[in-house]
Amino acid sequence: MDDADQRLIAELRRDGRASLSELAERLGLSRATVRARMERLVARGEIAGFTVVTRGDVTATPVRGLMMIGIEGRGTERILARLAGLPAVQAVHSTNGKWDLIAEIGTETLVQLDEVIGQIRRFEGVTTSETNLLLTTRKAGRRQG
Repeated sequence: MDDADQRLIAELRRDGRASLSELAERLGLSRATVRARMERLVARGEIAGFTVVTRGDVTATPVRGLMMIGIEGRGTERILARLAGLPAVQAVHSTNGKWDLIAEIGTETLVQLDEVIGQIRRFEGVTTSETNLLLTTRKAGRRQG
């Protein structure tokens, strides 16, 4: 998967109902290129399917963490696109201070969380990180845990 594929997946995660024309415009590609890339990603199994998620379908992931990420130079947009392409990354926040980004990560197991953290740490441009597990949520708009 190249950068354009990662960006396409990120756009589909943001708006799974976007038309080919909308996706092409956002990505700076032709409609034919977007369609061909989507077909290739589906054929290779990178995109396993398309679905509708209702409010009742959303359940809390049992293992959750906040990963603070330090980025070298001007790679923030590239890192944001790659993070958006990871299913375990539930949200990404920009921030000030020591860290450039904070990623909310949710997985089913600690092993999966460790794998995601390792994957993010290997992204080109990520220079440092720190991850904290979320143990209890006392008040939340979407999920309790």
